[in-house]
Amino acid sequence: MATNPQATARVSSLFLGGGDDSKTAWEAIRAVLRAEFGQRTFDSWLKPIEFVGVEDGEATLSLPTHFMADWIRNHFLERLRGLWTAQLPDVRSVRLTVQPAIRERGSEAAPMTPGDSSVVGTVADAAPAPTPADVGLRLEDRYTFDAFVVGKSNELAYNAARTVAEGGPIGFNPLFLHGTTGLGKTHLMHAIGWELRARNPQAKVAYMSAEKFMVEFLAALRAKETIAFKQRLRSVDLLMIDDVQFIAGKDSTQEEFFHTMNEIISAGKRLVITADRSPQSLEGIQERILSRLAWGLVADINPADYELRLNILMSKLERLPGVKVEPEVIEFLARRITSNVRELEGALNRVVAYATLVGKAVDLEFTRQVLADVLRAHEKKITIDEIQRKVADYYTVKLADMMSARRAREVARPRQVAMYLAKKLTPRSLPEIGRRFGGRDHTTVMHAVKRIDELRASDRELDGDIAHLSRLLDS
Repeated sequence: MATNPQATARVSSLFLGGGDDSKTAWEAIRAVLRAEFGQRTFDSWLKPIEFVGVEDGEATLSLPTHFMADWIRNHFLERLRGLWTAQLPDVRSVRLTVQPAIRERGSEAAPMTPGDSSVVGTVADAAPAPTPADVGLRLEDRYTFDAFVVGKSNELAYNAARTVAEGGPIGFNPLFLHGTTGLGKTHLMHAIGWELRARNPQAKVAYMSAEKFMVEFLAALRAKETIAFKQRLRSVDLLMIDDVQFIAGKDSTQEEFFHTMNEIISAGKRLVITADRSPQSLEGIQERILSRLAWGLVADINPADYELRLNILMSKLERLPGVKVEPEVIEFLARRITSNVRELEGALNRVVAYATLVGKAVDLEFTRQVLADVLRAHEKKITIDEIQRKVADYYTVKLADMMSARRAREVARPRQVAMYLAKKLTPRSLPEIGRRFGGRDHTTVMHAVKRIDELRASDRELDGDIAHLSRLLDS
């Protein structure tokens, strides 16, 4: 989301760093949020947040619904924690709850345990008392194997991740997962950690980004505590490093990373690493590291196909009880949002959130309005050449027939279909379309479009052909 840095600075100078009263601090934080994100975003998402209290260095906030609480956790929780710490340095974490679950105790909220179903999200600057699974960053409880939707594009990565998590003998180490952003690499890493922990509660699991690995290593160097750093990571049963491409060109960090890898592998412990590309395509990484990355199992995660995108959306809807979305909306989103899973789920969240706020049904027209900017960004530029190729393949005619003067029905009908699709799916003018079909006049194109429109109303087979070709071109 766009913010207004100047407005934020002005409000921060007025409010942050002031008194110790937590209610005053919350009012100051609200003012900063309003300045940063604008009145519209503030009114829609941030204004409904209610301050519950501060206890033991943790600020508790409540939301009216689980849906809104989930949205705040995903989009604003880290910023809320930063603002609380800036206002009251003793506050190091923020917890979100849902209002019906808050139990008053005088003016304070009753304490809530991490297992309380009302607790929907926490961001803490420092983890609580260490447990075997709390080495490194904390695992996200929503990232489990049960919540991961499997398809052809991620099947190998999923099965490999489950094998690592089961704790038995494995024929590969490390497991290297790669793919572009938003395809599920981080999800699988967290799922491995949760599964291994469930099978062996005493297992030590370390998950961290490559950036955090570098920051902690350099901090240990400055503090002359490198031995403690090495012991902490090398004592774990499972080490997971996310986005290893971040340490490209960082020679001292790569040196430590190389020795950590060797220690983990030599000790028979498990190592999982992710990156945005395959080991062979990583630049700025030492050759000896790349060699060890390729030594284990390399599993790529490809962009989700239409079927997988559809299943992901259906799975997401199952976790939003009480929300009704028309089936055509799900199909529409699965066809149009193709870049990555994160954006796909984000689009669904946005549509549902807007519909909830304004009290409207989630139908196709409403979805198009809400996602107008997203759809423009994802709009596929379909060309006349592509239409001609697809139609020729579909009807098993020669591509040259699209431009020829042949008038046989087995050629003329596919040509008319291609002209119709060119008019419906591209911004090209009638004269330009005519020129691309062998120099035909624009009236010929007009006739073809009109004719196919008429036939679609009476010929179910042709109507099905048009719908199928449209999906092929839009996927």
